[in-house]
Amino acid sequence: SMQNTLRLWNCRKGILQCLIVMGFSWKAISGQIHYSIPEEMHKGSFVGNIAKDLGVDEKQLSNHGLRIISNVGKIHYFALNANNGHLQTSERIDREEICGRAEKCILKFQVLNEYKLKLYGIEVEIIDINDNAPQFPVGEQEVEISEMSASGFRVPLMEAHDLDLGINSIQGYQLTGSGHFFLDVQMGENGIQHPALLLKEPLDREEQSVYDLILTATDGGDPFRSGTAQIKVRVLDANDNAPIFNQPIYEVTVKENIPKGSTVATVSATDLDEGLNGEVKYSLRKVTQFHSPQFLLNSTTGEITLTGSLDYEISSLHEFEVEAKDGGGLSDRSKVIITITDLNDNAPELIVNYFTSSISESSPAGTVIAILNVQDQDSGVNGEVTCSVPNNLPFRLERSVDDFYSLVTAGTLDREHMPTFNITITGTDNGIPPLSTTTVIALQVLDTNDNPPVFEKTDYTFYLVENNHRGSLIFSLRANDPDWEENARITYSIIEEQTGNFPLSSYLSINSETGAVYALNSFDYEEIQEIRFLVKAQDGGSPPLSSNVSVTLFILDQNDNAPEILYPSPPTDGSTGIELAPRSSEPGYLITKVVAVDADSGQNAWLSYQLTKATEPGLFTLGLHTGEIRTSRFLLEKDAFKQSLVVLVKDNGQPPLSASVTVTVVLADNIPDTLIDLSNISVPVDHTSDLTFYLVVAVAFVSCLFLTFLLVLLAIRFHRWRKSQLWSITFGGAPVSQFVGIDGVRAFLQSYCHEVSLTTGSRKSQLNIPKANHTNIYTPQQNSENELPSVSSSFPCRDMRGW
Repeated sequence: SMQNTLRLWNCRKGILQCLIVMGFSWKAISGQIHYSIPEEMHKGSFVGNIAKDLGVDEKQLSNHGLRIISNVGKIHYFALNANNGHLQTSERIDREEICGRAEKCILKFQVLNEYKLKLYGIEVEIIDINDNAPQFPVGEQEVEISEMSASGFRVPLMEAHDLDLGINSIQGYQLTGSGHFFLDVQMGENGIQHPALLLKEPLDREEQSVYDLILTATDGGDPFRSGTAQIKVRVLDANDNAPIFNQPIYEVTVKENIPKGSTVATVSATDLDEGLNGEVKYSLRKVTQFHSPQFLLNSTTGEITLTGSLDYEISSLHEFEVEAKDGGGLSDRSKVIITITDLNDNAPELIVNYFTSSISESSPAGTVIAILNVQDQDSGVNGEVTCSVPNNLPFRLERSVDDFYSLVTAGTLDREHMPTFNITITGTDNGIPPLSTTTVIALQVLDTNDNPPVFEKTDYTFYLVENNHRGSLIFSLRANDPDWEENARITYSIIEEQTGNFPLSSYLSINSETGAVYALNSFDYEEIQEIRFLVKAQDGGSPPLSSNVSVTLFILDQNDNAPEILYPSPPTDGSTGIELAPRSSEPGYLITKVVAVDADSGQNAWLSYQLTKATEPGLFTLGLHTGEIRTSRFLLEKDAFKQSLVVLVKDNGQPPLSASVTVTVVLADNIPDTLIDLSNISVPVDHTSDLTFYLVVAVAFVSCLFLTFLLVLLAIRFHRWRKSQLWSITFGGAPVSQFVGIDGVRAFLQSYCHEVSLTTGSRKSQLNIPKANHTNIYTPQQNSENELPSVSSSFPCRDMRGW
């Protein structure tokens, strides 16, 4: 009754108030923060103190950077007050609009602590309030009852629907308007009340053909709400059999991708009457305001066909009623429930909520690079998504709350090996076949100074010829640093070491940018033969890194020192050294030995001795490499008492340098006689040898002969136009080419065209021998072939150079 219903509402009023108070409390469930609020709260209403619940001090709230991360494309119902950390409503929340008939309505979102890079899951449960009144599908229902119907005849009435849940939904029905009928309400399996009209006593159409009744549906809210519908009962003539469906509920399951025009289900009802009263027509009746008009019922066959497209993500269940009515107005109703099965027709969505575009190569493992959220509109396994990154990259994905992932480094990075990364993140669902989505995060690795400069070699050896020019380039060094910019900018320096009596900085200088080493002074091999030092290469990092390399510089010798004769020593009073040779000496007797040294080294110090002049040619021999002067034959009485020998000492350099010394050998048997003879001997004037005169005459003769040949050749060319058939001129019955060869004359003259000098003051002639003769005996034949007198006359050497 109405009074019992009102008592139930008053009893439940206190329970609802308690629920509203408890809605502002929170608790942590499975690591998430849970709040409960009633629906229809004003915009800006307090939901909970998130800062306090997360343990964040309100004074440091600005430093922690709390912000809400919600799904893209969806309405944001909540906002975070940055001043006090309170969670507030930002939109009107209608539980029925958001969750429909769901038993629990929970809104989820995430809060990001940017300071800690940590996500927190937030759940807000929306508590239903009685904001919807019961409503009937239509405002009026016509019911036809045959006058033949007996007492207790039952006619189903339309049901009211209330969008609220629980106590706020429909709790009872009332029927008013006539005493011929009473209301029968039966409880269905799903807790829904089904009203029906029961005939209290038989009707008489002739007495009254129409009855107007009021059907009222009331919910249990506080205050309660109600809805009414008008029931018009028409009394018909006798039709004693109503159609009956062969099953009370038709349940079918279809896939969401079935095409338009497909037959979803077929309903069927039977009527035992005949004729018009047994002819059944089917009609579709909507039972909720959310009914989708995408199904068509064939009124004759009872086939239900699809006129639109199905989408599991929009609606997974379609429910409606069908009615079968015969020609006499009797009817029956049945319910059709169409369940939609999900297909994997939606690819996952990857949403990047946070990322950094650069990271230092010294960052530790586990550094957060990006935070992303993955979503899939499908359900079940089709909506289960797995995210992954390539295995060959030093990154991994860590799952945080809900469907959020953090992309972190899996190890240390090396910019020199890989300066940039294009990280492809793939989200793949578990459907069959699976669908996937990828997103690419570009990451640049910033350089740190973790590589010292490295030289191309472990040690260097260079060579420098002495007497170099000051400031000349000696060598260049190069080091490589795989770092970047300042960390790879190398500065070169020489580590100071003492070299001899002078510091190294007085000898060498290095270009700090290029590594080129220059000589500050000219090196002298006789002073320094080898320099060892270190070159340091240092980069421009902070702190800088450096490496050293050992360098050895060898000074190479030049022939810059002439031989120095130690014995016989040069005279200081103008006299020459005197050596004695007994007249009874046998061939090979050692007279003396010329001793010389050279400050150079190697071939530049390899000395050879030559006898360039002798009073008596062929009397003495000179060791080519020993410098020993020995007799080559027995001494004769006709040999001069005093023999003057000029010894030339020459090194093997290029060009060679030489020195000469005069050795006087006295032929005597005993020393006293020698002393007496020496006192009576005056130094003879050293006239030019007759051999020199003969050589000059020979050269002049050859020159004249050559000039004559040239005149004859010119004459031949002048008369060529008259005697063109002649190609050669005979002289004395033979060709001129056989008489004297041009090449032979030129070679002969060139072999004697040397620079000579004559020293008249000292009565001695100095000769420059072009090439050392390997024969140690000085003979007239040698003298005629290898010596030229030192004259300053107009010798035709410069003319011969033209040939």
